[in-house]
Amino acid sequence: MSRTTLDLWVGFFVAVGLGALLFLALKVGNMASTSSGDTYAIQAKFDNIGGLKVRGAVKSAGVVVGRVTDIQFDAEAYQAVVTIRIDARYRFPRDTFATINTSGLLGEQYIGLEVGGDMAMLKEGDKIKKTQSAVVLEKLISQFMFDKAATDEGKK
Repeated sequence: MSRTTLDLWVGFFVAVGLGALLFLALKVGNMASTSSGDTYAIQAKFDNIGGLKVRGAVKSAGVVVGRVTDIQFDAEAYQAVVTIRIDARYRFPRDTFATINTSGLLGEQYIGLEVGGDMAMLKEGDKIKKTQSAVVLEKLISQFMFDKAATDEGKK
């Protein structure tokens, strides 16, 4: 085998290896598309989104049903407006409740959808009216510390 042929085969296998590595990195980072086709967009307003990011998961009953596509700030209401795209296979009632949850203690944040009982379903462009903002761990810790300090002060 000549030197040029050997170099060509080595280059080919390096390119295939880099492609496979890129594919795995995208799969692990949830950057690969999980949607198989049609989606519909809905919006939800939150007082605090914590560490929620674009491309974050939208789950219902633990199953990924969509992705966060956009996060904006409403300067009039002083709230975050989150746009999510739901796979068209999944339909949710109009009184669905959206919460921002965390995977594990310090994991990534995602939007959880809890279904309601309304007969009318959400459609393209609708807004989720019932939302619960993210729980910020630092805020809970500082509240606990200040409450503890206040109770210790009151005992003296």
